[in-house]
Amino acid sequence: MSQPDWDVVIIGGGPAGLSAALNLVRARRRVLVLDSNRPRNSATFHSHGFLSRDGVSPLELRRLGREELEPYPNASFEKTLVSRVSVVELADTSPSFSIDGRLTTSTVIIATGLREELPKLATLRAFYGTSIHSCMECDGYEYADLPIALVGDSDDLAERALLLSQWSRDLIVFTNGVGVVNEAEEVRLGELGIRVDRRPVSDVVGDRSGVTGVVLADGETVPRVGVFVRPRYRPVLDFVADLALSRDDNELIVVDDHGRTSVAGVYAIGDVTPPGPQQLIVAAGQGARVAATINRDLLGR
Repeated sequence: MSQPDWDVVIIGGGPAGLSAALNLVRARRRVLVLDSNRPRNSATFHSHGFLSRDGVSPLELRRLGREELEPYPNASFEKTLVSRVSVVELADTSPSFSIDGRLTTSTVIIATGLREELPKLATLRAFYGTSIHSCMECDGYEYADLPIALVGDSDDLAERALLLSQWSRDLIVFTNGVGVVNEAEEVRLGELGIRVDRRPVSDVVGDRSGVTGVVLADGETVPRVGVFVRPRYRPVLDFVADLALSRDDNELIVVDDHGRTSVAGVYAIGDVTPPGPQQLIVAAGQGARVAATINRDLLGR
């Protein structure tokens, strides 16, 4: 009887994928984690809000997760970039999945996260992860009551500014001439002492200490010691194009409450599912919850 090489193949080795892997190998499932080692938060020195690991770097958190898997004989980890997942039929078994035509599995978990598209500012990358951030929940505390900026071109800037105001109201929202903050929203922000600047932003400036200001297209530099940006996020899912998974309007993979996608045997967890980017500990929790579902589903299959 021909059997798949693995019970579960997890594509993506971040907190969601590694958490799922740990829980599945403890259920004695044969699990392979495939990861390209290109996390979008690799530039960040510290991640916060993860119980017992507050302040650890995202890369260190991933390393610790892989290390915890090593003692389990049914677990394996491979650094690779997956190109294609397709459905195959194996003799005497239900349909399974082929990974790049070189291995097979009964179940696929997609945990690849998202790619960030940051505002196009020439010097942004020099400070990203140190004094320019995208996650307010992760990094807002370190800027309590300090002069900061929010830069973006989306239509949810006012909502994000209100959230950011709980850490500092010495805040300027830069719409970059594109982002939407309507009149009522601007009035509400003004009541909190938050300014809205609609001029185009040309760059940021800083020194060895970090960001020191936001440079506007008209030449003015507005002093700030921290900047939060509103990236646009997009999933990179060409490798599962053959599966024709259901997606939402943001191209995120639609799942039920247990991580099941529209294709039986394929699950998705973490930021690649609605609502999108969340804290690392939330992704890890999703991984554990979906792992329990998969273990039960495999019994049924």
